Amino acid sequence: MGNEFLFLGVDGGGTRCRARLGDASGAILSEGEAGPANIRFGVEESFEAILEATAQCMVRAGLKPHDSARISACLALAGAGDPDTLTEFKKHKHPFRKAVYTTDSHAACVGAHRGEDGGIVIVGTGSVGEAIVKGQRYRVGGWGFPVSDEGSGAWLGCEVARRVLWAHDGRIPWTELLRRTFAWFASNPHAIVRWMSSARPADFAALAPLVAEHATADDLAACELMSLAAEHIGILVRRLSALGAPRIALAGGLAGKIEPWLNERARLVLVPPAADALTGALDLAKAAPTPAAAP
Repeated sequence: MGNEFLFLGVDGGGTRCRARLGDASGAILSEGEAGPANIRFGVEESFEAILEATAQCMVRAGLKPHDSARISACLALAGAGDPDTLTEFKKHKHPFRKAVYTTDSHAACVGAHRGEDGGIVIVGTGSVGEAIVKGQRYRVGGWGFPVSDEGSGAWLGCEVARRVLWAHDGRIPWTELLRRTFAWFASNPHAIVRWMSSARPADFAALAPLVAEHATADDLAACELMSLAAEHIGILVRRLSALGAPRIALAGGLAGKIEPWLNERARLVLVPPAADALTGALDLAKAAPTPAAAP
């Protein structure tokens, strides 16, 4: 590969961090994956995850550690919308020739529409809407669980845990979903309380697949939760449309589970994403000012 410039796109979220390495021609050289990289919940942990995913890319592309000096990177991270947290994160010395920083939703929006006007709603561990309209970026939601991120995996997990306690109290009927969730905690309500005191969004989101699974079997509690989640996601879709986004894509690990529950009005403006957040991050890395030539 000589001394040619390389480009790295990183998509860091609440559950995992992915990285993709490419060259100036657009060829994809390798990919890597590590643990969570939501900088709001751990700057050090996120930085380590980025380095781990990058190291995997380097090894798989047959590169040496010193080759990182040829890389222009875009680090697109959950939590990067908080300027104070981002400032703290930027204090870490990175190994790249250049690094630009943005949010994971921004990279996802760029990838979904390849730089054209449009919006995206991410439904994963968290939830957030982002749109790019006439060069202007707009964000809706995504302020962080538990005060925001409605309709997300973390939100679903929290709500099902809440309903388990309601059922234990006799306030609502038990359903199979609630019994299965209760069994996760050895059918001990105090275990739920102890767990939630230290649980991270990804821990809550681990319960979301149970909700989606039981909704397909018409479990009343599961159907209620999926319907409520879809209402929250539909609000994000409608707001992005009102801001001028001509088309909106859904992305994230729960997008496919939530979409069937959206109402017709929301589904009418949806389009499949043209590409993923890693593609968007690579596009942003390439669009950044070119650094000085590698020696």
